[in-house]
Amino acid sequence: MKTNTFNNTTMYKINLALLILSSALVFSGCTKWAEDKQNIYVYQAPPPPGGAIPTNTPLCGSIKGVMQTGQTYVLGCTINVPKGDTLILEQGVTVYADTTSGIIVHGTLISLGTQAQPNVFTVKGITKDNTPNLPLNQDPAHKGLWKGIMCDTSCRLLVLKWTHLDFAGASYGNVDGPAVEESSGTSFNIVFQNPNGYCIIEDCWFYGGTDDCMRISNGKLHIFRNTFEKCGGSGGDIVNCKGGSVGTIAYNFFIGTAYNGQKASNKGQPVGAPQCNIVMYNSTFVNGGVRITAGSRAGGIDYEQGAEGAFYNNAFINCRVGYRVVNNPVADTLHLTYGNNYQWADSLVIADQFFTYGGVCTKPQPTDIPRPSLYLPANFYYPNPPANAYDGTPVVQYENPKFVNYPLPVVGQPLFAYTSIGSFNFHLLPGSSLIGKGNTTIKPLVVVPIDPIYGATEVTPPGADIGCYQINGSGNQH
Repeated sequence: MKTNTFNNTTMYKINLALLILSSALVFSGCTKWAEDKQNIYVYQAPPPPGGAIPTNTPLCGSIKGVMQTGQTYVLGCTINVPKGDTLILEQGVTVYADTTSGIIVHGTLISLGTQAQPNVFTVKGITKDNTPNLPLNQDPAHKGLWKGIMCDTSCRLLVLKWTHLDFAGASYGNVDGPAVEESSGTSFNIVFQNPNGYCIIEDCWFYGGTDDCMRISNGKLHIFRNTFEKCGGSGGDIVNCKGGSVGTIAYNFFIGTAYNGQKASNKGQPVGAPQCNIVMYNSTFVNGGVRITAGSRAGGIDYEQGAEGAFYNNAFINCRVGYRVVNNPVADTLHLTYGNNYQWADSLVIADQFFTYGGVCTKPQPTDIPRPSLYLPANFYYPNPPANAYDGTPVVQYENPKFVNYPLPVVGQPLFAYTSIGSFNFHLLPGSSLIGKGNTTIKPLVVVPIDPIYGATEVTPPGADIGCYQINGSGNQH
């Protein structure tokens, strides 16, 4: 039998190290947080988990302990990690679920997949269908085949590393919904909602969904180097951060999103929680906003309703609307900066929405690619532009990003036919217009512990190249 690597001696050493680490983090972070007039909370390492979890029967009800390397587990109903308890998945674990099951987290959940042995949450017998232009009602990605990971307001720590989360999006139901203070109809792949807790998602894959992929209602977040395919359904934002959410989102890849890829809004800020403050950089969005109409939403990045932060070095490829700053209800534009963002349009219908209309105040930046002066009129009124405010013809198919393997312009298929990666490769070729155009002076907002188990593995700094893939091999590792 495999020895449990999380024995009491090891756990004691880890917890002692984390206590020292958390003290250092609080000391080093106080100055910045004082400047922001916010509070930083003391991190407490979760308690040691229980023993090895058996694989011989389906799991149901309360659970704690370790899912061991290389083992397969089946959920017989929704499992619940109680407050004060911890569930850890070692590398190479597979978890099968169905529409009756999900994971409720009142305590701590940690999935420690690796690049060589990722962990997988999926549905047995279901395969991915990457057929181009597949109708929504025929695609298993959007059928909501299990409930996902449901964290309530007492969850202090959620860590997912090198983990696949496929086919989630089933409604939480009349029991699981109220158990995490959500409605029965909620169907987010992941919900996190503790302003004092840490949500750390690194190097993971998300495939499919029926609504928001991640709803960060509030919390300290670190969302780095992940891949999102076919997320959302007939609607839904992908990484949706609300009032009380603070942190950094970087080096993520999105393709075929329903609505926004990354959204920040201060809506619902809890009493005593900080203002929504999200720094975003170096992400790539392909065919974003496939379910939106122009003038209503973005398909890539969206800041609104009192959210502050920054967004730089992002690439938007054939997004219905690439990025927008909303003025009704208005974002915190006094504390929001952005630039060095790239947009590509196969056609005029896309180029005409590089700077969209409908209650927005997105200010063109001289570091944008294409350069705004190439196509925007000198009197372009960015605080509230009307529809058809400019002619985007000069920037249709301008400055090809030169991906290793992806057709630009798209030929032989409708514009938004591709909603998954399949055999495509979005790394950059030498000579790409994205190389060397990034702003490396942006400061990530680091509010989580750095630790191989109970924290972020690393905070990848802003890259010199626009988008999530860097020509030197850093950034997104998928």
